[in-house]
Amino acid sequence: MVACGDGSLRTTTFWGLLLVGIGTLLLPGFLFAAFMSKLLPPSNYPLIAAIRNDRYYCYLVPLTLPILVIAVYFHWLSMKLFKHA
Repeated sequence: MVACGDGSLRTTTFWGLLLVGIGTLLLPGFLFAAFMSKLLPPSNYPLIAAIRNDRYYCYLVPLTLPILVIAVYFHWLSMKLFKHA
């Protein structure tokens, strides 16, 4: 690896690990809000009850998947057109 300056590799590694760590911590929270909270009994805690009664996150992933497939197709198509142009 080639560093572009003194300490830039260290800071790039730090920010990369920080973003991966944040994503790793947010994934269980999203999975709880989207799937697990619907299986739990009603709660007296207002935050848990609000997450349990919310329908946004349980529809977010299924409705995002078709858009993701279309985006991947257009990415593939643009790479093919660029490669053969």
